[in-house]
Amino acid sequence: MMRFKTIEWRRDCVRILDQRRLPREVRYVECRSVSSLASAIRTLAIRGAPALGVAAAMGIALAAQRIRSRNPDLFRAGLREAFREIGQARPTAVNLFWALERMERRLAESRSSNIEELKDRLEAEALKIFKEDLEINRKIGKYGRSLIRNGDRILTHCNAGALATAGYGTALGVLRAAWLQGKRFHVYVDETRPLLQGARLTAWELTQAGIPSTLITDNMAAWVMKKKEIDLVLVGADRIARNGDTANKVGTYGLAILSKWHGVPFYVAAPTSTIDFRLANGLRIPIEERASAEVTCVQGRCIAPDGTQVFNPAFDVTPQSFIKGIVTEKGIIRKPFLRNLKRIKA
Repeated sequence: MMRFKTIEWRRDCVRILDQRRLPREVRYVECRSVSSLASAIRTLAIRGAPALGVAAAMGIALAAQRIRSRNPDLFRAGLREAFREIGQARPTAVNLFWALERMERRLAESRSSNIEELKDRLEAEALKIFKEDLEINRKIGKYGRSLIRNGDRILTHCNAGALATAGYGTALGVLRAAWLQGKRFHVYVDETRPLLQGARLTAWELTQAGIPSTLITDNMAAWVMKKKEIDLVLVGADRIARNGDTANKVGTYGLAILSKWHGVPFYVAAPTSTIDFRLANGLRIPIEERASAEVTCVQGRCIAPDGTQVFNPAFDVTPQSFIKGIVTEKGIIRKPFLRNLKRIKA
């Protein structure tokens, strides 16, 4: 377990570690309304698919606590607005919608007109999602550590650690589990432009865990694979279609192509809640496009001429043909993904 908490439930607020300020400052934000929580999600104070699922669930529980009406119809109407606002915060990470749907089911199952009872049940469900995420991530680590050997050189992209989850990590959870098992290896960290989640967050987490790492710029990855002989590429995911196509932080697709060329195994680590069984393939995964200032400026300082046109997709989609396996809490899923992912759903 890390020495920080990504997200905490308090009955009067949802307390989150503000990832926009890392690694220079460790500061927590107390979200006391659904609007403030949705804003924290949009502005990346909290990010990472599993963490967004937890935040969404806690947001609904918080909304329930904030509604003062004793009228069951007005209470549910107020919650519908909370579901809508959180659901519009970010479009790609399916865990957010998975958590909202789970909270909706919990509400639908609760026919009681007792408002306090409904509030308690929603709070209990949000805390259950939080606790389950921690356990699921530990299982991902347990299964995934078998992929890592002593002396391996591992390349990762963006941040799929404790900061992206309730507090353990998916891809970095695998590394943490292998390290605690006694395996010794070295991690190469893509900086992950434009918001530098690798440089700011992953490098910070690995330093906290005592795992040796080397930071590289994204455009060095091909040369590093060639010269440093990378043994494994391990990334997280924001949404996985039922055929295995995977959306993750933009730049992941390029790493997968490079891995194929250099003969490096490419693995994805994610909970099964990240699998969107409604999508046949990655073509229909919604890709969030973000503000141009994220590209034209770095840490608040502009680096491009005024008026420069920008294309800023936050994610890309890696075809399943480039992926060797998907590490989940139910084991390492291998090809054919369509059949084997369907099997774990059943």
